[in-house]
Amino acid sequence: MAAKIKRDDFVLVIAGKDRGRRGKVIRVIPKESRVVVEGVNIVKKHQRPAPTKPGGIVEMPAPIHVSNVMLVCPRCNRPTRVGFGFLEDGKKVRVCKKCGENIDK
Repeated sequence: MAAKIKRDDFVLVIAGKDRGRRGKVIRVIPKESRVVVEGVNIVKKHQRPAPTKPGGIVEMPAPIHVSNVMLVCPRCNRPTRVGFGFLEDGKKVRVCKKCGENIDK
């Protein structure tokens, strides 16, 4: 199945404790249907000291389910559902359902 949300996309969190926050997708985990969003779902992790870095409690973003985020269209700057279309050369691209513009560059 084609990916509707990819790395470096700008998304809006629509459910959970961080509802309403926006951020950039850092990582996509397709097997688990999860994404890691910058500044969203921050958890504290107890880190053991390593030779290169000290130990302590570090804060890091944890994955959230892809159904809890919505892509923000770069053209109209509104959260939107994602559709698919084809260019003249036959290439498949993601399309904003609100403004109809291509999301992929």
